[in-house]
Amino acid sequence: MEMGNSDSLLADEGSDFEDSLNRSVKKRAAKRPPKTTPVAKHPKKGSRVVHRHSRKQSEPPANDLFSAVKAAKSDMQSLVDEWLDSYKQDQDAGFLELVNFFIRSCGCKGTVTPEMFKKMSNSEIIQHLTEQFNEDSGDYPLTAPGPSWKKFQGSFCEFVRTLVCQCQYSLLYDGFPMDNLISLLTGLSDSQVRAFRHTSTLAAMKLMTSLVRVALQLSLHQDNNQRQYEAERNKGPGQRAPERLESLLEKRKELQEHQEEIEGMMNALFRGVFVHRYRDVLPEIRAICIEEIGCWMQSYSTSFLTDSYLKYIGWTLHDKHREVRLKCLKALKGLYGNRDLTARLELFTSRFKDRMVSMVMDKEYDVAVEAVRLLILILKNMEGVLTDADCESIYPVVYASNRGLASAAGEFLYWKLFYPECEIRTMGGRERRQSPGAQRTFFQLLLSFFVESELHDHAAYLVDSLWDCAGAQLKDWESLTSLLLEKDQNLGDVQESTLIEILVSSARQASEGHPPVGRVTGRKGLTSKERKTQADDRVKLTEHLIPLLPQLLAKFSADAEKVTPLLRLLSSFDLHIYCTGRLEKHLELFLQQLQEVVVKHAEPAVLEAGAHALYLLCNPEFTFFSRADFARSQLVDLLTDRFQQELEELLQSSFLDEDEVYNLAATLKRLSAFYNAHDLTRWELYEPCCQLLQKAVDTGEVPHQVILPALTLVYFSILWTLTHISKSDASQKQLSSLRDRMVAFCELCQSCLSDVDTEIQEQAFVLLSDLLLIFSPQMIVGGRDFLRPLVFFPEATLQSELASFLMDHVFIQLGDLGSGDSQEDHLQIERLHQRRRLLAGFCKLLLYGVLEMDAASDVFKHYNKFYNDYGDIIKETLTRARQIDRSHCSRILLLSLKQLYTELLQDHGPQGLNELPAFIEMRDLARRFALSFGPQQLQNRDLVVMLHKEGIKFSLSELPPAGSSDQPPNLAFLELLSEFSPRLIHQDKQLLLSYLEKCLQQVSQAPGRPWGPVTTYCHSLSPVENTAETSPQVLPSSKRRRVEGPAKHDREDVSSSQEESLKLNSIPPTPTLTSTAVKSRQPLWGLEEMEEEDDSELDFAQGQPLAGTQRSRFLGPQYFQTPRNPSGPGLGNQLMRLSLMEENEEEELEIQDESSEERQDTDMQASSYSSPSERGLDLLDSTELDVEVSVPRAGGVCVLGKCWQATHVLIKLTERPQPGGGPLSCLWGFYGNPGEDGLPIGLLLCPVYSFHLSHYRISDMTGPLPSSTPYLKDVTIWKRQREKEQNEAFPQAFPWALRGRSWALFF
Repeated sequence: MEMGNSDSLLADEGSDFEDSLNRSVKKRAAKRPPKTTPVAKHPKKGSRVVHRHSRKQSEPPANDLFSAVKAAKSDMQSLVDEWLDSYKQDQDAGFLELVNFFIRSCGCKGTVTPEMFKKMSNSEIIQHLTEQFNEDSGDYPLTAPGPSWKKFQGSFCEFVRTLVCQCQYSLLYDGFPMDNLISLLTGLSDSQVRAFRHTSTLAAMKLMTSLVRVALQLSLHQDNNQRQYEAERNKGPGQRAPERLESLLEKRKELQEHQEEIEGMMNALFRGVFVHRYRDVLPEIRAICIEEIGCWMQSYSTSFLTDSYLKYIGWTLHDKHREVRLKCLKALKGLYGNRDLTARLELFTSRFKDRMVSMVMDKEYDVAVEAVRLLILILKNMEGVLTDADCESIYPVVYASNRGLASAAGEFLYWKLFYPECEIRTMGGRERRQSPGAQRTFFQLLLSFFVESELHDHAAYLVDSLWDCAGAQLKDWESLTSLLLEKDQNLGDVQESTLIEILVSSARQASEGHPPVGRVTGRKGLTSKERKTQADDRVKLTEHLIPLLPQLLAKFSADAEKVTPLLRLLSSFDLHIYCTGRLEKHLELFLQQLQEVVVKHAEPAVLEAGAHALYLLCNPEFTFFSRADFARSQLVDLLTDRFQQELEELLQSSFLDEDEVYNLAATLKRLSAFYNAHDLTRWELYEPCCQLLQKAVDTGEVPHQVILPALTLVYFSILWTLTHISKSDASQKQLSSLRDRMVAFCELCQSCLSDVDTEIQEQAFVLLSDLLLIFSPQMIVGGRDFLRPLVFFPEATLQSELASFLMDHVFIQLGDLGSGDSQEDHLQIERLHQRRRLLAGFCKLLLYGVLEMDAASDVFKHYNKFYNDYGDIIKETLTRARQIDRSHCSRILLLSLKQLYTELLQDHGPQGLNELPAFIEMRDLARRFALSFGPQQLQNRDLVVMLHKEGIKFSLSELPPAGSSDQPPNLAFLELLSEFSPRLIHQDKQLLLSYLEKCLQQVSQAPGRPWGPVTTYCHSLSPVENTAETSPQVLPSSKRRRVEGPAKHDREDVSSSQEESLKLNSIPPTPTLTSTAVKSRQPLWGLEEMEEEDDSELDFAQGQPLAGTQRSRFLGPQYFQTPRNPSGPGLGNQLMRLSLMEENEEEELEIQDESSEERQDTDMQASSYSSPSERGLDLLDSTELDVEVSVPRAGGVCVLGKCWQATHVLIKLTERPQPGGGPLSCLWGFYGNPGEDGLPIGLLLCPVYSFHLSHYRISDMTGPLPSSTPYLKDVTIWKRQREKEQNEAFPQAFPWALRGRSWALFF
């Protein structure tokens, strides 16, 4: 029986999906629960209420419910029964105990008292609790860490479930407890407090889930009652019992009433909580709602499995949080997994199928896995819903790197393509073996999918993806080998190669149990059952393939691509079975085939696989070791004899044809491959190979195909000799002989570095770098001091040649890589891997001390240019080098920049150097170097300062000719150095400014023309983004302007002691200073041209940031000009901008005098709008100032400016030294005549230390300033217009108590 009118009561009524997701997001704000929501606080009429007044009048006791649920030790049913008993004794007190339990569960320490419950509404109670919350941290019981809270959520949910279960026959229909509880939870779920909202939503949803179970029980009871009533009524008149019919009718009426009450509660919870909280800002709350609605649909599908409810899950599939999407998919899995419910999901599936298919590519792997598993259920239970296009979008996922996702996609592939044809039915709990025809069909389908899809080149990943669902078919090695050995097979060459790869991959998967390279599993190990299964499979595999492997090798011995994986099969065998199974004859056959394959092929992959297979068999532990060793000796004897004969022909003859060269090269390749895995020292191959290489160096007549394997042979010979010597106490003669061989070989490789053939050069470099690393000082570590005579240090010439080779063969620009599918792209990728190998070998020589660390500059200077190709290698080298020697590494970084700069200077000259693209790349490299120092400024302080000083020395190391006005040729290097300035602390920046000035004093320069690189570098040393006036370049004293006019006498107050206070000390006593920079809102006449620069000014007008900054060009002596603005009345509304300025050393305060005509113009402008009421000024009147700095001083701020007032007065503010701190600099500025009412002030203030001027008149500003206040950069002037007015434009300014025409300063 369906719920009454629940669907009609939904907030989002309707059964279609026409409304889009965007419209659902833009819905109106959630309304309060409707009037039908139960909100009663008092019991219904007729309900039993037992009061105990003595307890009701007292304060509620401590909440034992919360402590018991938190402990999670007692039986939850007993706990609820105890509460029910207390509730029956005192209804109000019992209900308050339940309410306070939920409040405590939210983490709130407040309680609901009887008086509050009696006199206050729910909203007032919640407001009161919110005020008392006082959360010390963001944690509350549901999210609190620690073992005591770990099980709280489970116990809390179990308590709610048990409460409804125990009350379903009594208090559930009382009206008082449940209705009030639902009303309280609804109010709490709408709270702004996260803890209230989260906990109450969880309680409400669990309450709703329990009510759904009760409603389901009532529905079943109603169905039974209806059947009983129909059966009784259909009886004959003599058998019918009227009393039973009447009792059944009364029972049905009672069940209907209960059903209606339950529906009312569920509707109240759904509309009051779920509809609003399923889109809550907190993902945990959204996840709770989606999880519970999925439970409702599964348990009570008759009422809840409708489109009106399903749409919430469909909309939430687009949620941005992983956990919510995961809950959606799990809820849908529960629905699609039931074939009986799928018919009611057709409309939902058609609407949201595309979204479910697209979630296969979700960025979160666990979400993508659940999406694939959901589609598997749709594939199984809803035929024809997923189109071929949908399936084709899932197939490529079988090659994903994440094994869980790939395995899920493999299962989908199995059910879509393989299961209909290759179903494995089970009978009696035991799997019935498939027919050979079914297995053949399976492998044919597998081949067809792999070959025709062309999604990947390696079948091992496909085998691994299908292993969990189709492992039984893949382990059918009988069918696989029969297909391969069948004579009349219709398999092509590609299909044969793929089938062999599937055979080898399945054997490896069964015997080793780990996925292919690059696929992540996340599992730590195998269970005991899995290990047993793996051992059984390995035995079964070995027993089956040992007799067949020689046959397979004989059939495919001519094909290198097929024989290579077959030789690798031996690593999956249990080789003891050769003995225990008496299969020695098959071993003989295998050794014969192995020898034929080695003699027949010269490909490196085949030879490597064959040498490894023979190495596995030549284990002294095996009883058949003698047979394997004899076969190895036969094979090496054969190869050695061939080599001796062919070598004699080469040494005696001056010309060899192509066949002879090929045969010699092939023999050397075979010997080299086996020398890598086997000790061939007793065959004495060193001398003939050295003889061959010496002829190649002397005459150049030896083909490069022969030289390459000969170099490798000599290299392996030296290593095997070192192995023998390391195992025993070697004589001095043996050590000397080995060293001589090693030195001779290094000389040969050094000669090969200049060979015309690139392959020979690269091979010689790789072998040489490895050999130098082996014979480095590291070889005596670990108690092997007797090997000290073998330690070898390369000479300077060899080091230079290695570095030159690196430049010529590694750091070279190649064309852009294409799509990666063409043969040319594959070759380019292979070449890139080879170059990375060369670079890695060189870097290892640097880090292990074989080469001088300064040679690392040849690598570091290409860090930025080749970042995509070698960035990881160079970064790791840089990190390791810094760990070895931090100071030396910093010098190497500087050396790299010096080398690049010098090369650029030689190519292009000093003119316009910093505008070249190569110079911009160098700046990017310097920035990347600076980032490598990390955020630890104090730890790297000495390194960065050293780097700056060395860089300054280099920039001024070469001076221009005497009398020339050109800048030094290396001066542009300062721009590169500026990239390291953010890594400096403030004190070091001041020191470097002083150091730079001292260095600049030795350089002559054109007067009034400071150099751009110096300005840029000084700007970078500013503690904040600064103007170009921070340049410490000293202007000639003859060019300085004197102050004349009204402020001239004030200028003379600047004494030498005050100048000393502005000088840079070893530890600068002052932080960044503040001064004003101006920008007119309207065009002003006579302003100097300004240059914009980002983020260097602050806008103090209504707290709005400015879009850009303005920086005056430093063009030598500065001239002040009073701007004229005919629109005088608009001047009072213009805003003043403040920018951060830093002063420099050895400068004097200079002001250019104003002309009398300009002053008159200014007076006229000031008098034209003297009345504030006429102008309609704001509470703050500020003036835009034309800021000009002529001779700033380092260590303090000394800024001069002009005002719009008729009278200009220069004031000087000083402060006494603070205890433990340095002296404060003077504060300079102009202010207008305070006698004129309403005149705006244009005072320029620059605090050095933090101080606070609150209630000071202008006349009070001659004494010491207050101290010990927080440092504030923002400086401006405030004027009191009227006594009780508040400043609305600048709310951060507090009221001040000055009367009349007094003036106040605020910081």
